[in-house]
Amino acid sequence: MQLGSIARARGVRLLSLEDIDSTNDEARRLIETGERGPLWIIAARQTKGRGRLGREWVSPTGNFYASFVFGDFAEVRVAPELGFVAGVAAMRALRATGGESAFQLKWPNDLLLDGAKLGGILLECVNSASTPVAIIGVGVNIVAAPTDLPYPARALAETGRSPSRESFFERFSDEMAEALDLWRGGEGFPRIREEWLGSAAGLGQEIRVVLSGETVEGRFETIDSVGRLVLQTDTTRRSIEAGDVLIGPRAAARTQP
Repeated sequence: MQLGSIARARGVRLLSLEDIDSTNDEARRLIETGERGPLWIIAARQTKGRGRLGREWVSPTGNFYASFVFGDFAEVRVAPELGFVAGVAAMRALRATGGESAFQLKWPNDLLLDGAKLGGILLECVNSASTPVAIIGVGVNIVAAPTDLPYPARALAETGRSPSRESFFERFSDEMAEALDLWRGGEGFPRIREEWLGSAAGLGQEIRVVLSGETVEGRFETIDSVGRLVLQTDTTRRSIEAGDVLIGPRAAARTQP
């Protein structure tokens, strides 16, 4: 595994591992010892991979598992924007290495291929010595997709033009460096937001959002200036900070009692 030339020029470092419990957990351990990044941590296999809300992330050999440690921002309030930065970088890298397949982003953190889950982003923020440090975990199904999930999943290998882990990461590391340059600690988030919306699944459509205590339906209008999903329901316009988005005909089936 190697970094792209742009990432190397930005001073990004790489830690490549074989087996690890979770790249995000390893990132957290390193932050506790003083690591501030920029550092990529990549593993060939995870034994305890996890996604959003502590869900298990199945991690067969051959897929892409990595975490990016990044502490070059001043205020913790802008940390959630880094999930969108990573999404933009991932879309650029997938389109450059995976051909003209239908790649999209599903709010807040999923990568889609033809409407099925291709990967995801797990963003965590650690306050260490009063300084915020972000951990951006990214998983992509390169060679295989899980089959025992309550939603469809796909792998890049199914498209007939599947990059290797190595070639995908080299391009992704460069795209992440350039997206961070565009973001500039939050100052450039409007441009990141605009590019993210250009790949947004379900934009302008009727969707369902599963919240902790309710499920709401409405038209996905946009994401706002801080990344919240803006939903126009029959009675009001809501800004949603966290939830599971359901798109298309499967949404109704999945939310029935």
